[in-house]
Amino acid sequence: MHSRLLRHFLGVVEKRNITAAAEALNISQPALTRSIRQLEKTVGVALFERLPTGVALTKQGEVLARRAKQMELEYRHALSEIRALEQGMSGVLRIGAGPMWVAMILPRVIAAFHKQHPKVKVRLTEGAIDSIVPALTAGEIDLACVTLSFPSQPELVKEPLLAVRHTLVARADHPLTGRGVIAAEELARFPWVVLANDSIGTGRIGSYLVANGLEPPQIAVEATSIAMLRVLEESNALGLIATGMVDFAKRFGLVDIPHEGTFWEAEAGLAYLRSNRPARTVESFKSMVRAAVPN
Repeated sequence: MHSRLLRHFLGVVEKRNITAAAEALNISQPALTRSIRQLEKTVGVALFERLPTGVALTKQGEVLARRAKQMELEYRHALSEIRALEQGMSGVLRIGAGPMWVAMILPRVIAAFHKQHPKVKVRLTEGAIDSIVPALTAGEIDLACVTLSFPSQPELVKEPLLAVRHTLVARADHPLTGRGVIAAEELARFPWVVLANDSIGTGRIGSYLVANGLEPPQIAVEATSIAMLRVLEESNALGLIATGMVDFAKRFGLVDIPHEGTFWEAEAGLAYLRSNRPARTVESFKSMVRAAVPN
């Protein structure tokens, strides 16, 4: 009701004449007069002075007119923004991703996406399953690019895109480099650097050692992926990364260490909430990720 009354009020403000305003608004003059009286009754003051040639705003009417115009403008801006979002032209696309995706796959995808959707801001958050999946189910991110080693949930879709194998890395002059395939008991002698909040990845290291009759790993540092690589570069610690990141890790003076057995193999891909009406920006980004993943 208030929206209708304000629209009628602004019509009179523009025309300064009840008859002309009624014609522009496509309503009868008595109906417009009733609207103005009802609005004046609601706010408790007179909004117009009646003149022989039309009407003029009172000081109180000028205040309401100024504010109502701002409200109308904000409403129009909101409608424009909503339409732009529906058309995939603007807004924020929130992506959560694991280290391999952040380092190796998503940079070129984001660059291509920005060319196609220059008004859409991409917010990329790096993390592990422990943080990304809860953020996805809570609606805090729109799309996850992760290893899919987490329990299935009815509201989530898992879309596998590639098989991921994790391997051991250390600095090039580490005591274990150049010695061929390293036995599990030798790995247990060194501290480990792991991704922060990555209980699954850390658990895989522990499972590997325990399966070989050894004690759980000594976790020396939990860090982001870049900090993890930098600590490995400066210490005798060991780290576990996806094989797809080995070339990236070489930039930090790291090499892969051949070892007995396998630490972790899993499917990786996209995870997102089920929706009957997915956003066009999300669908576009998913398509670009699929195209960028090596077969």
